[in-house]
Amino acid sequence: MAGTLSDQTRHLWIVCHGYGQLAQYFIRHFTALATADPTLAVVAPEALSRFYLQGTSGRVGASWMTRDDRLTEIDDYVAYLNQLTDTMLAACPAEVRVTVLGFSQGSATVSRWLAQARFQPTRLILWAGAFPPDMDFAVATHLARRVPIVLVCGTQDEYVTEENLAAQVAFLHNLGCPPEVRRFVGRHELNAEIIQHLHAEVSGLK
Repeated sequence: MAGTLSDQTRHLWIVCHGYGQLAQYFIRHFTALATADPTLAVVAPEALSRFYLQGTSGRVGASWMTRDDRLTEIDDYVAYLNQLTDTMLAACPAEVRVTVLGFSQGSATVSRWLAQARFQPTRLILWAGAFPPDMDFAVATHLARRVPIVLVCGTQDEYVTEENLAAQVAFLHNLGCPPEVRRFVGRHELNAEIIQHLHAEVSGLK
C-alpha cells in the first residue's frame, strides 16, 4: 500500500498489475502520488498465481488467471478482490472516492471483478487493456453505464495496436458509453504524468 487509510482518506485507488508483474514493484508507480496527497491511499493487490518468468528459477511474476481451470480462477480473484475492498472501505469515510485501475491483464481482471463487485467506483481506468472478449454483453453494458471509463495507451504499445484501441472505443460507443481516451508517447508501460493528471482531475487539484 502507498499512503495510509484513515478518517482523512478521501481518495482510494485500487490498482491491478499486468501479467508477470508483482504488486511490490507495481505500486512504486503510485508512491509519489500518495506521498504528495495525504488524503490518497493506493492499494495494489497481487494476483494469486506466482510463477518463474523463465524456466525453474530466477525472477518471479504473478498471473491473475490462465486458460486452465479459468472459471475457478476468476471466481477466486473476484472473491479475493471483494474481500480486500470490503476491508479497505471499512477503514475509510463513507464518501471516499474510489478509482479502479487495471493495467494490461489487470484490465480484464478488474472488468470481470467490477461486474460482480459489492461497491461502485467513481471511475474505471483500463490502461493498455480492455474489457475481455468473453465478457457478457449485458454485463459489460450495465457496468459501463454506471461507471465512467478512461482508456489509456502508449503510442508505441507493442501489445495494443491502433486497431485494438479503436475497436475498444467503438465497442464502448456501441454500448452507449463513450470513454475518455488518453495517449502518451511510450510503450506497454505506465506513465507518471498521466497518473498524476488523472488524480488531479478527480481530486480537484488540477
